Amino acid sequence: MEKTRYFATTSKGLEETLAGEIVAIGGEAISAVTGGVSFSGDADLGMRANLWLRTANRVLRHLADFDAPTPEALYDGVKAICWTDLFAVSRTIAVDATVRDSGITHSHFAAQKTKDAIVDAFREKFGTRPDVDRLSPQVRINLRIVHDEATLSLDLSGESLNRRGYRTDPATASLRETLAAGILLLAEYDGEQPLIDPACGAGTLPIEAALIASNTAPGLLRDDFGFKNLSDFDPKRWTRLVDEANAAVQVRRMAPISGHDISSFSLNDARRNAHNAGFADRISFSVRDVSALAPEGAPGIVVCNPPYGVRLKGGDDGIEPFYAGLGKALKDHCGGWTAWILSGNADATRALKLKTSQRIPIMNGPIDCRLLRYDLRPGVSGGMTPTR
Repeated sequence: MEKTRYFATTSKGLEETLAGEIVAIGGEAISAVTGGVSFSGDADLGMRANLWLRTANRVLRHLADFDAPTPEALYDGVKAICWTDLFAVSRTIAVDATVRDSGITHSHFAAQKTKDAIVDAFREKFGTRPDVDRLSPQVRINLRIVHDEATLSLDLSGESLNRRGYRTDPATASLRETLAAGILLLAEYDGEQPLIDPACGAGTLPIEAALIASNTAPGLLRDDFGFKNLSDFDPKRWTRLVDEANAAVQVRRMAPISGHDISSFSLNDARRNAHNAGFADRISFSVRDVSALAPEGAPGIVVCNPPYGVRLKGGDDGIEPFYAGLGKALKDHCGGWTAWILSGNADATRALKLKTSQRIPIMNGPIDCRLLRYDLRPGVSGGMTPTR
């Protein structure tokens, strides 16, 4: 049986992590490139990928590759695809296009030309055409042109997969759910060790930790996927995959997961989000300054996406004292623990006064970050031996 080709996008720096996830769900011919991973598999793999992948932002199903050095060649290549077999004329559509180093230089023009070819194909067969909805289309078509080579794909995800569905107000948090999951997977978190986020904000890291610890497929938290609007969507096959995912959830007792923040407003959001995700009784939240971090019990993981602030100028913006307080708490009270800090401000991170054992480049949206690992070895006073 011929395999279907797919491509999953992710944050730069998480490609190998995503590739590992794809191996786990049965993907084949896996190849990681900047910003994503290509793979192949059966027809159900696209749905399984949307259901299970924690670090993927979108899953695309490959349609065709063809030369597109001119607008006319692009139009002809797009129109050659049997669009009327892929989705109904009643579906709304949108085209997402990117172009690079090609004769066609404007992505908006490329998207417009692609849309024209698609609607003309429908009009010629049915006498009517799909409507365009740029904000929330039922079917998204992805076009990429590099060096005059066009690749067309169907977006199987619809809304980005980082929108799990548990955030009460997605705009209040700066850390994507998919990036939070990637940080935890890079930290080799598996739910067996305690986890604390001392600046948890809306609770994204603790909630993603609970999803991992309970082996809950993130796609179980949402109902809307792009593949449901395609003509070959089989509800019975999807129900079977969902039932399998529900059966895989582990209800065993997880190691403690907690989140602290100085803002009670943020913690209210975090509690609501945890409730929406089904973990209201599995994650503890409390109002606490980072300098008051003092975990009890067996050593585990401290994971944090602290505020980056602006470039420091004498610490006037308050970011340097924040980092200094966090660093002191880690040294004094977290001996034996491992800390993972996502840093978008190298100057602020120096105020921790800790020595990294690992530095992993990651993009948090447009911000060039480093995921920093600190092995907090106990010192003579129960804290950490000072480092330069």
